Amino acid sequence: MNQLPFRAFILLLVIVSFNILFGIDGVALLDPDEPVYAETAKEMIRFNEYLSPRIYNEYWYDKPPIFYWLLVGSLKLFGGFSELAARLPACLMAIGAVLMTAVSAARQFSPRAGFWSGMVMGTTVMIMYMGKASVTDSTLLFFMTGALLCFMHSKYWLMYLFCGCAVMTKGPIGVVFPGAIVFFYLLLTRDLRRLLKMHVLPGLVIVAAVGLPWYIFMFENHGMQFIYDFIGFHNISRFTAPLHPNRVHWWFYLPVVILGLFPWTGLLVKSIKDAFAKSVGKESGKLLFLQVWWIFVFVFFSIAKTKQVSYMLVLLPAFSMLIGWNIERMTFENGKYQKGWFVGTFIMYLLLGVGWIVGGRQMPEAAVGGMVLGAATLVLGIAALLALKQYSDVEKAAWIHVVTGLVTMVVAFGIMMPQLQDRFSVKTIAQTYVATAKDASRTLYVDKFLRPGFMLYTDIPGIEADVNNEKSLEAVKRDSRPKYIVMREFMYNKMKEKMGGEDWELLENKSGICIYRSR
Repeated sequence: MNQLPFRAFILLLVIVSFNILFGIDGVALLDPDEPVYAETAKEMIRFNEYLSPRIYNEYWYDKPPIFYWLLVGSLKLFGGFSELAARLPACLMAIGAVLMTAVSAARQFSPRAGFWSGMVMGTTVMIMYMGKASVTDSTLLFFMTGALLCFMHSKYWLMYLFCGCAVMTKGPIGVVFPGAIVFFYLLLTRDLRRLLKMHVLPGLVIVAAVGLPWYIFMFENHGMQFIYDFIGFHNISRFTAPLHPNRVHWWFYLPVVILGLFPWTGLLVKSIKDAFAKSVGKESGKLLFLQVWWIFVFVFFSIAKTKQVSYMLVLLPAFSMLIGWNIERMTFENGKYQKGWFVGTFIMYLLLGVGWIVGGRQMPEAAVGGMVLGAATLVLGIAALLALKQYSDVEKAAWIHVVTGLVTMVVAFGIMMPQLQDRFSVKTIAQTYVATAKDASRTLYVDKFLRPGFMLYTDIPGIEADVNNEKSLEAVKRDSRPKYIVMREFMYNKMKEKMGGEDWELLENKSGICIYRSR
C-alpha cells in the first residue's frame, strides 16, 4: 500500500500549519458567528453545565456540543478567553482534515498525488479563512471527511463512528450527507450489493450510540422547545426558508467556489474533466466517488434556501484530491503544454490581482495591503504562466501556486485584517462602552448582529434589537427609558424612524459600528 513519505508528511504539516495558524490571535473574533461559539463555551464554564448550551445566560439550541467541548477545553487550558484559545480547536481540526485527506490520497493513488492533494487543500483561500474561524465547520469537515474517506478504504465501522461524531457536531447532516453520497455513488455504479457488506443496521446503532444520548437528554430536560428550535428551525427551516433573503440565488456558490479554491481554481475545471476522460482502471471508480461527493454537496446547498459561505468547506477534500491526482498525472507529461491549466491560471490570477488592488481602494485601511497583495498575485501569476508555457514544468508551477496561497494568507492576516477588524468586530466598541459610556441608569439595547460579540467582550447581554424584526424595533420605540443602543451605522440610518431614534446622540463611531444615546 502506498504511503506518504515521512519527509513529505512533515513538510506538508509545517506549511499547512503555518497557513492555518498564522495570525489567529491577531484579529478579534468576527461578528456574528465566531463570538456565538466562544461565548457559549464561556457560559458552559461559568454555569458549570456542559450539556445544555447557553448564551446571554439563557438556554439555546443551535448546535450539538462537540465543538463547544473543544472550546471549553481550550479556554481552560489557556486560563480563560483569548482569540488564540477560541480559534485553536477549529484550526487543529482543519489541519487534521488536510492531513487525513493527504494520507488517504497517497494510499489510493500515489504518494505524490497524496502530497499535492494535501498541499492544494491546505493552501486554498477557503481553508486559510475558514480554517482559522472559531466556528463548527472545520470540526464538521474533519468528521465528515473521515467518514467518506473510510468508505473509500472500506473501513465501515470507523465510518459510522465518524458519522456519529459529525451528528454530535452539527446535527443530522452528519449522517445524512455521507449516507446520501455513498448511496448515489453505489446507485450510479450499480453496486448496491455493497450495502450488504457495510453492516448498515449495526452501523446505524453505532451512530445512535454516539449521538442519541445527548438528544434524549436535551428532550428530557428542555422538552418540545428543543425539538422546535433545533430540528425545526436550525435544520428543516434553514433548508426551506432563507436565513439571509438577499442570498437566495441559484448561482450563489459559484463565486464562493471560484474564490475559495484560489490559487488552484485555474486547475479545477481541467481536473474535473480529466478525472472523467483520462483516468484508468481502479482509480476511475475512486475519482467517480469524489465527483459524486462534490456534486451532491454543491447541488444540495444550491437548492437549500439558506446560503452560507462555510457550507462549501465540506466539498474541499474532493476537489483537492481531484486536483492532486491530476498534478501527479501531469508530472508524467512534463514537456507537454497544459493549455487548460494555463488559461485558467491566467484568468484567475489576473482577476484576483486586479481585484485585490481595486478592492483595497474601497477601504482606506486596506489600500496598502491590497496594493501589495494585488502586485504579488500578478507577479506570481506571471511566474506560474512561464512555468507552464515556456518550461512546461508541472511541479514548478504547482509550487508557485503554493507560494501564492501563503503570500495571500500572510498579507491578508498579517497586514489587512488587523487594520480592518473594527469593520467586522464589535470588540473595540464594546471596550469603549465599558470604559466611557456605561451608565447603570440607562437601558442597553444591542443590535442582534453584534450582540454575541458584545456579550463576549463585556459579559453584558443587553436587550436584543433585531433590525429585521418589526416587533423588536417597535419595542425599542415604545421603551421610554433613557437608553444606549449599540448598532451598525447603516442599520441605524435605515431603521431610526421605526426605532424612534431620529434625535439620538452619536457617542462613538468605530468603522461603522456605533454607540448611540437617547436624549
